[in-house]
Amino acid sequence: MVATRLALAIRHVHFEDCGTLTDVLTTRGFSIRYVDVGRDDMRGLDATDADLVIGLGAPVSVYDEPHYPWISHELHLFERRLLAGKPTLGICFGAQMLARVLGARVFPGPVKELGWKALRLTEEGQRSVVNPLAAEHTSMLHWHGDTFDLPARATLLASTDEVPHQIYEWGGCALAFQCHPEFRSDDIESWLIGHACEVDSTPGVSVQRLRHDTAVLGPALAGCARLVFDHWLTAVGL
Repeated sequence: MVATRLALAIRHVHFEDCGTLTDVLTTRGFSIRYVDVGRDDMRGLDATDADLVIGLGAPVSVYDEPHYPWISHELHLFERRLLAGKPTLGICFGAQMLARVLGARVFPGPVKELGWKALRLTEEGQRSVVNPLAAEHTSMLHWHGDTFDLPARATLLASTDEVPHQIYEWGGCALAFQCHPEFRSDDIESWLIGHACEVDSTPGVSVQRLRHDTAVLGPALAGCARLVFDHWLTAVGL
């Protein structure tokens, strides 16, 4: 299929890419352009030019802005994007970015969620495009230490017991995941290498457990996540 649409993906570490979302976008006629933070200058990007903008995961915090000047550039990009009401996805750090742009506080969570755990969908979530991510269908990969307050006028779609703000929708154009629905099981070794220090320093977490759980639970998540992405893209007219 000849690509007729553009998805702009803001990538912070190379192995945290669009994952299974890639397959959905390719099937729907998208080309994906990665903007690699730290190498590419975001200040010159037109936030409204792409059909879709995706903010991906990162091993830093939104409130690390004093140490990483690019954070302010990325926040400005998402601010312009949301003001234009254009389709936007946020995943993990990307979801925290969107929350901050929408005026919500981003802060260290009560626990570090690192590993596989099912989501609990809200009533709104059960009626939404994220329904395939319900606990009866799949588990979910979590890999974060920060969380955020729910932005004003956002609709909460999913929670966990420890971190209640996992998925939210805002304005009919933005969908944000604190968790990692895009995760592709084949990438687990890259994640284990790239996040080795974090894995080793998190109580109750091990390379062996993450590898085992990914082999068992990853395939179901891939299928369910593809449904979610596909339904959401249809809902926003893409």
